[in-house]
Amino acid sequence: MADVVLIAGLWMGASAWDRVVRELEELGHRPLPVQLPGADDRSSSATLADQVEAVLEAVDSAQSPVVVGHSAAATLAWIAADRRPDSVRQVLLVGGFPTSDGRPYADFFDIVDDAMPFPGWEPFEGPDSADLDEEAKQRFAASAVPVPTDVATATVELRDPRRFQVPVTLVCPEFSPEDARQDRVGRRAGVGQSATGRVRGHRLRALADDHMSGRDGPGDPRESRRLRVAAVQSGIV
Repeated sequence: MADVVLIAGLWMGASAWDRVVRELEELGHRPLPVQLPGADDRSSSATLADQVEAVLEAVDSAQSPVVVGHSAAATLAWIAADRRPDSVRQVLLVGGFPTSDGRPYADFFDIVDDAMPFPGWEPFEGPDSADLDEEAKQRFAASAVPVPTDVATATVELRDPRRFQVPVTLVCPEFSPEDARQDRVGRRAGVGQSATGRVRGHRLRALADDHMSGRDGPGDPRESRRLRVAAVQSGIV
């Protein structure tokens, strides 16, 4: 059984993992959803450093944890491996690639009033949101928390090459393992796969799902099943 640190993607707080928490507990794991400054407390002054600190506090409170990053939070999971390479048991990246060292964390959309609000569904049309009905889309949009500027635009710093010794599983909900191997998705996202490309032990897992179904929250039952599959496939169950 494992301690599992759960990090939600953009515009979501820790409560997005509620159903996943229950399922992991039923499987005998100890889930640790991270309360991210700027998301859970809605602080407009939160920084990426604040979020990294919150993630590391969760890692330090755990016993050899698996660290799960959803979407953009793949970068936070990878930073955890960078800062705690001797503590993190493995990293699970659900529908996201880590941003490379020296690049902005997640400056994907326009900044409005010192924050990056959810831009609406148009940028996510197609495979990213194919499984979501209108009700689910409206529910997510209404609850989305704008990302503080000093989170979205902050520069990612990766320091310790020992992070490449941490096993990584990339869960591919809306793209294929072959796309990931060829770095097609990373190039489209503007981050590339170089952030994890040197990982000694990495796995790619395809799921018949889309990226944005998790944006009904990873708390959506489909995301709960997705994480369970990822956990089983990567050997933590």
